Amino acid sequence: MSNLPDPAASSDASSESSPGSTPMAASPLTRAVLEIDDYASGLGWDQPARLFALVDTARLRAQEPALAAQLGLDEETAGQSPAASLTPIEQDELPAGAQLDEFLATIAWPDAVVGCALTVERLMLPPTAEGSMPEGLNQAQLARWVAKHPERKEVRMTVAVLRDGTRESAVRLREKDSPTEVLTGPDLVPGLAEALSATFEE
Repeated sequence: MSNLPDPAASSDASSESSPGSTPMAASPLTRAVLEIDDYASGLGWDQPARLFALVDTARLRAQEPALAAQLGLDEETAGQSPAASLTPIEQDELPAGAQLDEFLATIAWPDAVVGCALTVERLMLPPTAEGSMPEGLNQAQLARWVAKHPERKEVRMTVAVLRDGTRESAVRLREKDSPTEVLTGPDLVPGLAEALSATFEE
C-alpha cells in the first residue's frame, strides 16, 4: 500500500503533520477525536475522507524524539500535554475513487499504532424521511436521491477506535458548524467504528 505506513516500520506511521492543540475532554480518545474534528473544521467543508494513526504520545516522545519535536511534542511541551494522551498523525490521502470499506480492508498497522481514526463527510436524512424512500435503489441511486432530498443534512463524522476495542466519535452538522455543537459518543457511527476496528484484526 503506497498510502499507508509500512507495517514493519513504526517510524513510517508519521506520513504527515499532526492536528492542532488538544481540546479538553474526559478521556484521551475523546480528546483525540475532538482534536481531529477541530483540525478538519479548519480545512473547511467538501473535503475528502482523512485517515489518522493514533500513537501514544509518551511512547512517541521516547522512541521518536525527532518526530515528536517536529510535531511539537518534544520535552519542552511535555508538561502542557495531558497524561496518557494520544497523538493523531494524518496518513496519506485515500486513493481517489476508492470505496471506503474496501480501502479499510487493506490496512495493516505497525505495532506502534495504538488506534486509528477517520473523518468523513456524509449526507444524512432524518428518520421522518425514510418512509418516502423509493424501494429497489442501488447504492449510487440512493446517494443521488438523498443528495436531492430537501431535508438532507450535511455532516462531518470523526470516528476513532483503539486496539482494545474502545471507540469514540464526533458528529458536526454543516448548518451548526461550531465546536459547541459537536455531538460525541461511542456509538454514533457504529458501522464505521466496526470497519476501523477490523483494521487491527490479525
